[in-house]
Amino acid sequence: MDRYEPQKIEKKWQEKWLKEDVYHTEADPSRPKYYALEMFPYPSGNLHMGHVRNYAIGDVMARYKAMEGYNVLHPMGFDSFGMPAENAAIKHGVKPGDWTLSNIANMERQQKSMGLSYDWDREVITCKPEYYKWTQWLFELFYKRGLAYKKKASVNWCDTCGTVLANEQVIDGKCWRCDSEVHKKDLSQWFLKITDYADVLLKDLDKLEGWPERVKTMQRNWIGRSEGLEFQLEVPALGKSISAYTTRPDTVYGITFLALAAEHPLMDAICAKSEHASEIQAFCKKTRNQNDIERTSSESAKEGVFTGLYCVNPFNGRKVQIWVTNYVLADYGTGAVIGVPSEDTRDWMFATKYGIEKILTIRPKEGELKLEDMTDAYAEKEGYLINSGEFDGMEMHEAMGAIIDKAEKEGFGKRHVNYRLRDWLISRQRYWGAPIPVINCPHCGEVLVPEEDLPVLLPEDVSFRQGALSPLSSSESFLHCKCPKCGADATRETDTMDTFICSSWYYLRYTDPHNDKMPFAKDKVNYWAPVDQYIGGIEHAILHLLYSRFFTKVLHDAGLVDFDEPFKNLLTQGMVLKDGSKMSKSKGNVVSPEEIIGKYGADTARLFILFAAPVDRDLEWSDQGVEGSYRFLGRVWRILGHFEDTIKGASDDYDVTKLTKEEKELRRILHTTIKKVTDDLRDRFMFNTAISTIMELVNAFYGFQDKAVNAGLVREVARNLLLLLAPFAPHITEELWSRLFAEGSVHAQHWPSYDETAMKRDEIEIVLQINGKVRDKVVVPADIDREGMKAAVMELPRAKELTAGKTIVKVIAVPKKLVNIVVK
Repeated sequence: MDRYEPQKIEKKWQEKWLKEDVYHTEADPSRPKYYALEMFPYPSGNLHMGHVRNYAIGDVMARYKAMEGYNVLHPMGFDSFGMPAENAAIKHGVKPGDWTLSNIANMERQQKSMGLSYDWDREVITCKPEYYKWTQWLFELFYKRGLAYKKKASVNWCDTCGTVLANEQVIDGKCWRCDSEVHKKDLSQWFLKITDYADVLLKDLDKLEGWPERVKTMQRNWIGRSEGLEFQLEVPALGKSISAYTTRPDTVYGITFLALAAEHPLMDAICAKSEHASEIQAFCKKTRNQNDIERTSSESAKEGVFTGLYCVNPFNGRKVQIWVTNYVLADYGTGAVIGVPSEDTRDWMFATKYGIEKILTIRPKEGELKLEDMTDAYAEKEGYLINSGEFDGMEMHEAMGAIIDKAEKEGFGKRHVNYRLRDWLISRQRYWGAPIPVINCPHCGEVLVPEEDLPVLLPEDVSFRQGALSPLSSSESFLHCKCPKCGADATRETDTMDTFICSSWYYLRYTDPHNDKMPFAKDKVNYWAPVDQYIGGIEHAILHLLYSRFFTKVLHDAGLVDFDEPFKNLLTQGMVLKDGSKMSKSKGNVVSPEEIIGKYGADTARLFILFAAPVDRDLEWSDQGVEGSYRFLGRVWRILGHFEDTIKGASDDYDVTKLTKEEKELRRILHTTIKKVTDDLRDRFMFNTAISTIMELVNAFYGFQDKAVNAGLVREVARNLLLLLAPFAPHITEELWSRLFAEGSVHAQHWPSYDETAMKRDEIEIVLQINGKVRDKVVVPADIDREGMKAAVMELPRAKELTAGKTIVKVIAVPKKLVNIVVK
């Protein structure tokens, strides 16, 4: 056989697979289905090694499941709206669409060079009108169901990008895209009412048994459900009351201050009455420009200004100081938080900093507390109430319910469930996104664009100047229209949708990508979806995955799909690092997939990235590791080339009873390998150990390179070696299969099964220990019992030598492993 030339054979098979459309998929009710999906990329222009890892994992699963007999859906597309395309238009004068489609073409070429088993006929590109027509249709569905609305809101604004950012898109006070400082700005914005689904999004996390617990915990924390008391505190100076929410009603008798958000609706009224108005206003302005995550972070300094006003604690009639602070958010709870320094660490620090009174209201089960001896709040979750009026001596958890009962009975409070989750702000003052299909009429107000007029197309006569106005408002042809209800002159909505809208339903469009009558046909979406295995980065745990779950639940309630969760199983792969850091251009540690594929071939790139680390852990790039994977594939090529004539001349049916002892051991290794690789793929995603096991099989095969060997066994080993390796290295296995077996494609074969009888050993090796230290080894029959093991070991010259003249205290036999002789 000629030498291994991956570039030559890989190009050959990629062209053949594409020409013959071998990965095209249609529904087939006669077979079980399997929907394998990797998160689709933003078309930045080039693949990076993180992409390669993501796609290689998905491709292994898709190919493996196809060989197991599943009807596999394995599509790919591009999340192609977003700011980089618009920024390119601003910097280089190119049209965002042209820039995007050019990048897509390059990334498609790179993906195809990896030998990925995608059904390209199902490709979804979210910036194309045939896709975003249905994104707009879905917005209208949400609107009709009361789940889309517009309101003026204080939003996160990035001056550099000229757009609003969702809370999740602000990281440490900076824009997730450009790293610029983010500040607050009041704008009229569109929201989706994800809070209507907060309870079910939280509850149904328990159904997701195939999701990592870490991701579910992140979502639980983001939704942030809490149960507590909402009650009113009168403000005599204003003649009004302030509503406060607490999850610790057992501590209300210890309230010494009330902390308000800088955006609290009574702030103007407070300033009108306060002697500290100018100080309050300056503090509020400064605080509003802080990011919400920064304000609530445990790391941030807690600051405030005393307003000079007081409210009244309805439980005991005590006067309570009113403060405006930087750590309370207007849209969490009521925008007012009670301060109980003795039982809350944050409140203790704040009260200590500003000299506010502390009142102890809980004592531990044993012993007592004295404020003068305390250096921090008593934050334990057990204790009894003190200084709490009629509730003194009551266990704290029992007291919670009793105190809420009192508030409800006396009419100043009620039980209340609160969420950290906020409604999803989807407005973007950008051009390159799906236009929001709403017309603003001076007579009719908000009017949806009629379905027959969708999509609302993006115009090309726009200006990309930065600022608060969307570029769409600069297009006269787009902006001005007629009201579809009354026919009067009207204007179009000029915001576009957050790109996370596009990615919240793309996995459903793959099931019916060419439908021009609806987003997807119900029979097709219910055949393929939900996704059986979803693969992507942990960084999407909150944003994309939560939004996708929300979309699926709304579509289920609307009767469009029969399932209420989008992804049955989730795998979050680790990052690819180099020199201990995430690959980035700024650090100069980027490794180009094209360079690796060009030098070593796609099979080597795939094999290394799957072998170098468990898929859920970070992977450290190693040039030596890549070389090692390349050498291994060369070894496979050479050993099968060496046995080429033997393989072709042998039969699949041969008499295994005539195998020699060494040949039986090779066959045992083969069938043990089949079982191990199958278990690693089917149950554990342990691709690295599966590949290691295949390497051990190849090493064992090389032991027969220069020996006479049963031809039937050689054929059996060669056949199964190629089948096991096929999902990992699709090109070399396809080439070798075509040369050696000529039975169609290796990827169309059935996954191999293992022979339990072949896996049994005739003999095993056991260890001799003296006082727990290994001294020798001996080969014994595999079915030997404990007494036989002891007898065999005692006959060893080394055992006799080391026990001579000593007293044997006892002999311990561990079946099939060792015998330990204890002497003194």
